[in-house]
Amino acid sequence: MATRFWSAACAALVAGLLMAVVGPSTAGALAQKTQVPGYYRMTLGNIEVTALFDGATQLDPKLLKNTSAQEVAKLHARMFVKGPTLQIAVNAYLINSGGKLVLVDAGAAKVLGPKLGQIVTNLKAAGHTPEQVDVVLLTHLHGDHVAGLVDAEGKAVFANAQIWSAKADNDFWLSEEIAAKAPKEFQPFFKMARDAAAPYLKTGQWKTYATDQELLPGIASVAANGHTPGHSGYLVGTGEDRLLIWGDIVHNHAVQFARPQVAIEYDNDPKAAVATRKAIFAKAAREKLLVAGMHLPFPGIGHVRKEASGYSWVPIDFAPLPE
Repeated sequence: MATRFWSAACAALVAGLLMAVVGPSTAGALAQKTQVPGYYRMTLGNIEVTALFDGATQLDPKLLKNTSAQEVAKLHARMFVKGPTLQIAVNAYLINSGGKLVLVDAGAAKVLGPKLGQIVTNLKAAGHTPEQVDVVLLTHLHGDHVAGLVDAEGKAVFANAQIWSAKADNDFWLSEEIAAKAPKEFQPFFKMARDAAAPYLKTGQWKTYATDQELLPGIASVAANGHTPGHSGYLVGTGEDRLLIWGDIVHNHAVQFARPQVAIEYDNDPKAAVATRKAIFAKAAREKLLVAGMHLPFPGIGHVRKEASGYSWVPIDFAPLPE
């Protein structure tokens, strides 16, 4: 009898202590509202590529052109996209090649809202610092690709880097004359580009290049104009180990792979942008190129597959690096 009493008392004591430590069972665990650091690594032969997540923003389907609201809704439903807007990623890519650390695009900082501006945070999480970056290659000079070049005080974030822009984009977005003639609603885009370039222009670190040429060992520029006058991609690697970082060829993956003819309001020359997208899709599918996009779901790396009508997106699987 005494044994049973002490057993019951001990059980009650243990239960009470557990209750004090973990709380009532009905309370449940607190929701954790943070994500893991946003970086992903892969290799192309002896080149290391790290995808960096800047954050996400929302895309209004009304910005899409050459389509209808009904078709957009149908294609969104097909890809299980919910809501009136589509979440799109903002990505950048770090290339470790030939003794150089090369960043492709710098993200949006906070110019487009508080849910962006994580490039430096994720660069550090991936084991690097902004001071280690030797070159920043820009796909184009829209704010979500260049605003991260400077901090909140307008100082250079990548203080030791050269910044390279295609000459056609440079001559358009940094021109005060062109900006003055632009519609009022587009003038902030010119200011974002000028603000981002200012400290690097002052120190002579801002450079321009012609398209379709090797810029660094294992990295060549690829003309992809239309979205902007000098919009460019970068082909990284050689032989079978190649990755085309294509910038803003796609904004809405649910729609534009299936319907490459769909343009977006932000395209400077919609006809040229559509023609470029079709050509790059065809090349990527035919040559089985790995591609990476700044607005594809993170890490934004995968393949383009030709379908009976249009194309489809095949993302890579998460995998450890080879030994």
